[in-house]
Amino acid sequence: MMKKIIGAKVLLDGILQEKEVLFDEEQILAVGEDLFCEGEIIDAQGLTLLPGLVDVHVHLREPGQEQKETIATGSKAAAAGGFTTILAMPNIYPFPNDAEVMKDYLQLIEKEALVHVLPYGTITRDEKGEVPSDYAGMKEEGIRWFSDDGVGVASAEVMQEALQKAKEADVLFACHTEDMNYRKPGASVHEAPYAAEQGWIGIPSLCESAQLSRDLKLVEKSGNRYHGCHISAIESLEALREAKAHGADVSAEVTAHHLLLENTDVKGTNWKMNPPLRTHEDRMALIAALEEGTLDFIASDHAPHTEADKDKPMASAAFGIVSLETSFALLYTEFVVRQQRWSLARLVDWMSYKPAQRFGLDKIGKIAVGYRPDLILVDLQTERRIKAKDFFSKGRNTPFDGWSVQATVMRTIVDGKTVFERN
Repeated sequence: MMKKIIGAKVLLDGILQEKEVLFDEEQILAVGEDLFCEGEIIDAQGLTLLPGLVDVHVHLREPGQEQKETIATGSKAAAAGGFTTILAMPNIYPFPNDAEVMKDYLQLIEKEALVHVLPYGTITRDEKGEVPSDYAGMKEEGIRWFSDDGVGVASAEVMQEALQKAKEADVLFACHTEDMNYRKPGASVHEAPYAAEQGWIGIPSLCESAQLSRDLKLVEKSGNRYHGCHISAIESLEALREAKAHGADVSAEVTAHHLLLENTDVKGTNWKMNPPLRTHEDRMALIAALEEGTLDFIASDHAPHTEADKDKPMASAAFGIVSLETSFALLYTEFVVRQQRWSLARLVDWMSYKPAQRFGLDKIGKIAVGYRPDLILVDLQTERRIKAKDFFSKGRNTPFDGWSVQATVMRTIVDGKTVFERN
């Protein structure tokens, strides 16, 4: 069925323009003025039309941990936050180690998801860091991305073997790097004087950067494609710069919370995430690295937990925060509106087109003829407060409850169909 959006300011080639957008369930058909449409007319007066956002780092928890999140609730949270395509991390049960498990998982996604959900396979079986998974078999099911997110592959020998198999299958690794030799039991926040003052055990930056540096050296030798997850430390940025200077095919993401918060902001377990919030110097370096291209784009690392998971002492509470419903609004408000440091187009590029390009998602991330009709209508005028109690996610674990933002997703369109509309 043909549809047309009228009245909105449309982000086209980096500029907001008053145009009409005509589309069906397969593609954007035309962008212009006075376009003929025999179907539905969507009057979006006062709203801004953007390409649907893409998030390559999301935890949906199902199957296996449905008390924290489900594909249905997580994908609705994604739609409410403006994301039309998300990649789901594989720390679920059973682990997606092979084609047979992946087939069942894909069927569940097809049944439950409101937005495009693309699952990762594991790098190693059951994320144990011992035996590489069946990349070639899962690729036959359309899976081209693999991660052991939540843990790093501790053994250099296993990682080297996995990289070789990944190169043969021509798939991409997205890696959470964490050398547990640097992390003490009960460690929960960044290792700094502030942590000691609170009586918390700290996690040094080397916990992330040491294993990342090892991986990048292996990737330089092997020629694989590699993506670094949720980069948080200056030392990691230095390793990425060096690898890119040497011509390695590597990319990396940064989260909204690492761009917005620092270790001294931590007030309790809703500020506990892995990697932890680091120093002011780290945060400023992350912002600069994103702007210069050392970091390639933004991801959320949406990590829902139950209230019981977080209602514990800092040392034993779960790592992670929910972020699908807040990331775009927070970043737009802080960096586009308040600081006027970024343009809207630049932020959308980092949250849509660039992740889509890196992960090989064709015709996603722009409003242009022939692109997929995945679109969001956003109110960029009205100020509101984030209310965790109103989240569509099952998780309420956010440090941003009560923050004021000036961006609200009013309608989300996936494959030409409205999947979310806010009252």
